[in-house]
This record gives sequence, structure tokens and C-alpha cells, in this order.
Amino acid sequence: MSIDPTSTPAFDAARAIALAHETLDIEAAAVLGLKRHLGHAFVQAVQLMLALRGRVVVMGMGKSGHIGGKVASTLASTGTPAMFVHPAEASHGDLGMIQATDLVLAISNSGESAELNAIVPMIKRLGAPLVAMTAAAQSTLARHADVFLNCSVEKEACPLNLAPTASTTAQLALGDALAVALLDARGFKAEDFARSHPGGALGRKLLTHVSDVMRTGDAVPRVLLNASFSELMREMSAKGLGAAAVLDDAGQLQGIFTDGDLRRLIEKGIDLRSTTAQQVMHPRPSTVSRDALAVVAVQLMELQRITSVLVLDASGQLCGALNSNDLMRAKVI
Repeated sequence: MSIDPTSTPAFDAARAIALAHETLDIEAAAVLGLKRHLGHAFVQAVQLMLALRGRVVVMGMGKSGHIGGKVASTLASTGTPAMFVHPAEASHGDLGMIQATDLVLAISNSGESAELNAIVPMIKRLGAPLVAMTAAAQSTLARHADVFLNCSVEKEACPLNLAPTASTTAQLALGDALAVALLDARGFKAEDFARSHPGGALGRKLLTHVSDVMRTGDAVPRVLLNASFSELMREMSAKGLGAAAVLDDAGQLQGIFTDGDLRRLIEKGIDLRSTTAQQVMHPRPSTVSRDALAVVAVQLMELQRITSVLVLDASGQLCGALNSNDLMRAKVI
């Protein structure tokens, strides 16, 4: 199908910007307008969800369904087990996903979605609580709900006042308000959020431990106190850490020698050929526990301005080492 360019209205850049500003103003007002509707019904909804032994089943058709999918995802990732079930599919078997121990959060701007209202009797018969998020208090959905959450807006941002715009923004904001109230009531913490987001940056920072990323065994460069300087350099070069641990005969950590120490000694003009590891090492090196979060190692390196750190076990024995490259590969930094 070809389009006649002469039939297309001339683009008005100033009008586009003006409409964008108006859209944002209308949608911002719609979200702020929800505050006057919040009260006992909102508290009831939160209390019902907190008391659930099952899940919050979010349902909605069309644009409300898209919002419902996001609301279910936000609830699930913040400590409230939830899933989205499409109302049309529910009429063809998916209603079996809903149990009496669940709660149904039905989203419909008009409250008269045929596919949604068709399954309301079955939901009521099942005994699952029904929370309606709609703009119409006298709608079929609102009248049959155990809790009615008013998400009405004065007008849509669409110039024709037809396309769901401000109304879907209000639904989304109200869903977020439920999720935030619930996570706070549950005492949900950053660590809990990380457990449901193990692949994200926060998850890696809060779930990755030093023991997960450190080098162990023969990969850890180490020499004894009386090792010659050439032995020390061979060990450092072979292991590629940029540092080597210095131990006494009993295997106790005594010090560390790093690439930075080498540069500083060369700058001083010291003849290193006859020195031992004990003579050139840096005593009392910075260490981190194997059980610590990897982000703690990052913080230590940044604070001490070092690129390598030795790892100790619970008994204080050297058990590993890591450097900034190891942490970067693990995407902790």
C-alpha cells in the first residue's frame, strides 16, 4: 500500500512539543489525583495481600492487561508472589491456575470488560478474594469486588480523550503503590530484592561472595620469607596477580609484595638481586574474609588504593587472593 505524501499534513514541531508538555501535565495530574482516593479500601487490599497463603493473580484486558503484567512482575520481585493470567485464556482453561488461597487483582478502566466479568462468578464461587482496580464505582466489576480501588482520572492525555493514556498511567502508579506498601510491611530489604534479581548489578553486588571469585590453590602466588628476589619475581610472573603473599615456615601470612612495591624500590635505586622476600615485603597486608561479600573487597581496594587483596579463612589462614580484574570479570565492578 502506497501513501500519497501530499495527503500527509505538514509536521508542526511546535505543536508536537506543546502536545508532549500537555500529555505530561495531564498524566502527572492523574497520578497525583489518585491520592484523594486512597483510604480504607487501599489498606484493605494491602492487608488481604499480606495475609495470602497463595499468590496475587493479576488480570486485565487490552492496555489494562499490559499494565497488569507489569504490576504482577513488580509484586513478584518485591516479595509478594504474583502472576498474570489473561482473562480470555482463563475462560478456556487457565482459570485452573487460580486457587482459593489466591487473590485476584482485576484491572479494568471501565469495569465492564466482557472477558473479565465473564469469569467473575467463577472467581467468587472459588472463594478467592477479588480486588477491582477500576475508574467506575458502579461498574459490574466494582460491584462484585470485595475491595474497590478507585483509579479514575479526569481525562485522557489523548486529544480525542479516547486512547488509554492517563488512565493506564494511573493504573500503573496505583499498582506500584500497592507493591511499595507491601514490601515495606513485609520488611523487604535490598538483600531480598537481590535474591530475585541474581542476574542484575544489584544481585551480583549483594549475592557474590569473595569465595565465589577468588583464586585458590596453586593459582595464589606465595613464597617463604627467605625466598630470593628472583624466586619472588618468578612466582609473581607465573601467577599473574600483580602481587605475592609472603609466608613463614608455619604457613602464616607475614606480608605481601606487589608490582607497586617493585616500582618504588627501583625508583629508590636499591640493588634487589641480593634481597629476600622478607626484606622487600610490605608487612601487615590488607586482607578480606572469604565469607565477605565481594563488594567489600571492592571497597577495601578503593579505600587503600590497591589492586590486589589476600583472602583469609575463618582461622586466619591464607586461602585465596583476588585482584580488580577478577572482580571486573565477575561484574561486581
